[in-house]
Amino acid sequence: MISHVVTDHPHFRWTRPVRQARSQETLERLLDSAESLLAKKGFEGITVAEIARRAGASVGALYSRFRGKDAVLQCLLDRFVAEARATTSETLDVERWQGASTEEIVTEFVSFLVEIHRTRVGLLRELVARAHSAAPVIERKEGLIQHIGDRLSALLLVRSDEIAHPDPAYAVSFGVRLVLGCLEQAILSNDSDTYYGLPASDERLAAELTRTYLSYLGVKRGSDVAARPIS
Repeated sequence: MISHVVTDHPHFRWTRPVRQARSQETLERLLDSAESLLAKKGFEGITVAEIARRAGASVGALYSRFRGKDAVLQCLLDRFVAEARATTSETLDVERWQGASTEEIVTEFVSFLVEIHRTRVGLLRELVARAHSAAPVIERKEGLIQHIGDRLSALLLVRSDEIAHPDPAYAVSFGVRLVLGCLEQAILSNDSDTYYGLPASDERLAAELTRTYLSYLGVKRGSDVAARPIS
């Protein structure tokens, strides 16, 4: 369980669109099934039949929507990026964090990223792996990172008096990449119980990344801030 700074401000929540038509519900079940299997077996280890069976659908129902397993994965990646952009826009809205400090925002932000990387690990591994060779995936990944950096910058730069880095705008954006790079190494690239010097718990990982990001920004941390677990 990850702990973070106590705050009266809203926490980060993943945003998913409301499901409407029955056919859309079937599609979502197929995608949820594929993502669940990805986390357990990896892309090469799953079959179309397994995806359909876990979703409570027929193989024919799957093929009526997708050409094959690769198309399912592509749709999964598209859905994740769309949801991640929507989540970023909603949770990093300036109005939602009125009165919050840079430390509070960064602590919540980093803890949320750790949680998402852990809970969506199978899909994110595929996103990172394919971003090394597939130009469209590279563009989606980079576009998402840029979007996150832009929205976090808009939120933190109104608090630039709390940031001692000589170039606050660059520091906020580059700091996002530092955190994401560390999470890729600590969670996505590590599929064993051996940590090789990395924090052995998500709580410790979030705390160390938060400390690193705030130090890089040049933000003075509060010494008397209590912590509580994320629900």
